[in-house]
Amino acid sequence: MLFQAVILALAAIARAQSSLTLGNATYVAAGVFPTDAFASYYNSPTATNEQPQPVVTNVLTGQAFPHALTDPNNIPVNDTADPRTLPPSPLDPSLAGPLVQSAFNQILSLANPNNTAWGNNSNCARCLAGLEVGKSLAVASAGSVPTLAVQLCNYFKFSTTCEQTYGILALGQVITQVLAAADVGGYDGQNICNNFVSGLCPLPPPSPLNMTGYFAKPKPANASAPAPSGQRVKVLHMSDFHLDARYATFAEANCTSSLCCRANNPNSHSLNQVLLPAPRYGYFTCDTPYDLALSALQAIPALTGTEGTGFDFTVYTGDLVSHDPENELSQSLIEYTEASLYGLYKKYLGSGPLYAAIGNHDSYNQASDAPVMLGTQLGQANLSTQFSWNYDTLATLWENNDWISSDVAAMARAHYGGYSVARPDGLRIITINTDLWYKANYFNYINMTASDPSGMLRFLADELQAAEDAGERAWIIGHVLSGWDGSNPLNNPTNLFYQIIDRYSPHVVANIFFGHTHEDQFQIFYANNATNASAATAGAVAWIAPSITPLTNLNSGFRMYEVDSKTFDILDAHTWYTNVSSFHALDNQTAQGPTFVYEYSTRAAYGKNVSWPATAPLNATWWHHVTEEFEQNPSLIQQFTAYQGKMSVLSPNCTNPTCVAAKICYMRSGSGPLGKLCTQGFGSVQ
Repeated sequence: MLFQAVILALAAIARAQSSLTLGNATYVAAGVFPTDAFASYYNSPTATNEQPQPVVTNVLTGQAFPHALTDPNNIPVNDTADPRTLPPSPLDPSLAGPLVQSAFNQILSLANPNNTAWGNNSNCARCLAGLEVGKSLAVASAGSVPTLAVQLCNYFKFSTTCEQTYGILALGQVITQVLAAADVGGYDGQNICNNFVSGLCPLPPPSPLNMTGYFAKPKPANASAPAPSGQRVKVLHMSDFHLDARYATFAEANCTSSLCCRANNPNSHSLNQVLLPAPRYGYFTCDTPYDLALSALQAIPALTGTEGTGFDFTVYTGDLVSHDPENELSQSLIEYTEASLYGLYKKYLGSGPLYAAIGNHDSYNQASDAPVMLGTQLGQANLSTQFSWNYDTLATLWENNDWISSDVAAMARAHYGGYSVARPDGLRIITINTDLWYKANYFNYINMTASDPSGMLRFLADELQAAEDAGERAWIIGHVLSGWDGSNPLNNPTNLFYQIIDRYSPHVVANIFFGHTHEDQFQIFYANNATNASAATAGAVAWIAPSITPLTNLNSGFRMYEVDSKTFDILDAHTWYTNVSSFHALDNQTAQGPTFVYEYSTRAAYGKNVSWPATAPLNATWWHHVTEEFEQNPSLIQQFTAYQGKMSVLSPNCTNPTCVAAKICYMRSGSGPLGKLCTQGFGSVQ
């Protein structure tokens, strides 16, 4: 451990410079797949009419994943090997059939519009009563709930793949656990009926937050960031790679449902003919094929000027795995993708460590991570550990790549994949699992009145206090953003997160990093819950990174920061992209691959009219001044919007006053409750 610390410190000193140079202005990727990316393949990796199929090894078992897992021509319909976790069922299984039929009939009666016994709030009351029926079945006969879910799906035509989506092999087991543990007639149920059942209940207000005694110490008087060193280091930020190992070159890129560029997903209006062949390097409706993945990883060192040196370190804000429909996912596909991509990052990005957070697609079922207390509530220990396989896999990969120590790996296994690293240069990296505040995670709908049922935010606050005590600066890394337009996070946990950031900003929290949206965005945190959002009260900023995947309607991109080596403030950010519109011209040839080009410098693009010292950081105060400039000159929001989609030809304009005001509001919203106060409908360019 001491040896590793010394090496890291020496490397940081060697890389630190008062001014940094970039690499090539543009990078044209090779047209032939680099065969040395993997040791062996199931097919010919240099073929231009199909994607490489590398042999990838499971880090926990040492066994190679079978070709059948990723064969684009034979995608599995439902995994049958993964364990299915259900609460204990006291009822005789022979009685399950009548119970399911009774529950089904009760719910149909509740849904009958001619049933007028529900008062003015009829839709919400019906929904809550239906959840109560489901809860009774989950408590009495847990294995029957997936059967009921499939029947209801078929009857109400929620999906054309009801068994594959809601059966025991998919979401059925998750729904059962949530029904059994949640307060479905109260706050939990109201949120479920708001989010999952067509908004039948109004969204309940955030729970009152009592912060008395929450922090170990009061905030120091006149807390401020340390003085800068004047030396800069390079830090890479990647996000949302979404590798699609099942990508089928020349399959339908204009499919009518789910993930395109898949051999099993045609355009329903033209089943016998491909309308738009999937380009070899990817398309706007598809995730990242191996050919694009390797082109990007080869471009990064050349463009950033880090060939032969590497970055001081890399931040990865989650989502490695493709957007497969639920029935095509499995633990094995998650493990395969994690092993494949983290191996490639180690190979292509140089010697500096990579610090990663779990994305909502880096789990199975997708977006699912359950608090440990669930097993205690339902009386079954394996419900507390049902996602440990993933934390074990990730911690092992990170440790084996020499990015974290064995002690930190043990921390990641115990904290839902989150961990803290106190680097020898004075920076504390804290990663958190934001599935635990993501609104699509079913398990978050248990005990929703609590702001932190998993303890993840308690862990964050304790680590920030340790950083304050040690005189360290901190970077926080997560996946799902905490605010923006409020459409992704839940209210209560992000409200607590906002208060934690306020307590430890600006003297401890130097920067926050998210991904998830696939877009280039930012959000500012203010004192006192943004009751007075101003330059004087701005405390921290979150950088939301562009994605490698083009999904949906975006170009592919990445970012590098110039960072002060003492304060760990960001002094400039550089973003590159490749034009997905040009990929059709690159098929069936090996002369060249995609061209990656420089998009913009953050300081140059947004700082032209902001009075700010040339050596001062791009901190929350600077960003607030930028939003004020947006208010004075609304045309700048159109420039921001172009960058938001990485110069995609498919990004919509934002020129009307409503859109401009909404986006400025999103930029100043760091929590779910604050984001929801903004005018909705302008959050994304997809």
